[in-house]
Amino acid sequence: MDDNLLLCLEHAGICRNENRILHDACLEVRAGEFLYIIGKVGSGKSTLLKSLYCEMPISGETCMLLGYNLCKMKRKEIPYLRRKLGIVFQDFQLLTDRPVQKNLEFVLKATGWKNKNEIRERIESVLCQVGMQNKGYKMPHELSGGEQQRIVIARALLNNPQLILADEPTGNLDPETSSQIVQLLHEICRSGTAVMMTTHNYTLVHNFPARVVKCENETLTDIVPEPALTD
Repeated sequence: MDDNLLLCLEHAGICRNENRILHDACLEVRAGEFLYIIGKVGSGKSTLLKSLYCEMPISGETCMLLGYNLCKMKRKEIPYLRRKLGIVFQDFQLLTDRPVQKNLEFVLKATGWKNKNEIRERIESVLCQVGMQNKGYKMPHELSGGEQQRIVIARALLNNPQLILADEPTGNLDPETSSQIVQLLHEICRSGTAVMMTTHNYTLVHNFPARVVKCENETLTDIVPEPALTD
């Protein structure tokens, strides 16, 4: 793969409990690209992302992500791949027994950070990036859904990932907050981090245009936008 190509799937397949989710799927994602994965509920969007962070097995002719062969991943390699990824979940998955600061500190320590000053500075930096610089002392339950999702995005940014996988990040949010979250993800992308976002919210896709890939009939298809009408 060339240096710009973060993900390359060629003739990839995913099965879950003997049910075929994807078959003969092809997909490339390049550095700094924003990509929507759209499709009906149950079409395989989330399963695709799970296969990329090694929650689901994937097979195929080529399944390369950030220099790792997903078809031949060893268990000990998985944490190293995940450190290069940022993962944003629909249901937040924050640790509810500790404040925001300690949530983020936990991730950094778990991924090898040891210097207290560097940990503090990194946490301050990502909180500022997502507009939550004054919320580090808050417990998750004291935050709104949109604020919690911003913290989740901050957590995803901690290790300067090359690619963020956002799985229905607006699924539990109201329309206005959803727009703010997608706008934030686009801002992060413009700063150089590629983003893959699954959604079935076509309003967001329309309002914040980017490349669109449809997950349908067990395959992935790039959706070419319709040309503007001219007189």
